[in-house]
Amino acid sequence: QVQLVESGGGLVQAGGSLRLSCAVSGLTYAIGWFRQAPGKEREGVSCISASDGSTYYADSVKGRFTISRDNAKNTVYLQMNSLKPEDTAVYYCAADSGPPMCIAPEHWGQGTQVTVSY
Repeated sequence: QVQLVESGGGLVQAGGSLRLSCAVSGLTYAIGWFRQAPGKEREGVSCISASDGSTYYADSVKGRFTISRDNAKNTVYLQMNSLKPEDTAVYYCAADSGPPMCIAPEHWGQGTQVTVSY
C-alpha cells in the first residue's frame, strides 16, 4: 500500500523559496506534485519517474521549480524558487502505480498549504 506524507509548506513573500518534501512508502511508477487554488481546478505541477528519473513540469513553473528524489530516504522534493502570488495553493503529493505519468495518480497525500504574499 502506498502512503505519502507531505511537509514543507508555509508562508513566503513573492520572490522567495520553499522546499516541499514527500515521504513515500510502497512501490510507485512515478511521484508528482499537484496543486489546487481556491476556485480553480487541480493542476499537475511536476512529476518524476521512479525508474529512469524523467521529469515533467507545467509551463507555469518551468525554470522556477525543480523536482528531485532521494532514493535512500524514499523522499521526493519540490524546490520552489522565485515564488509568485499565483503559486498560492494547496500542494498535494501524488503517486502513479503505472503509466502514464502525472495524469491521474491513484494515491494522494493530505496536502500542504503554500501561501505567497505580495
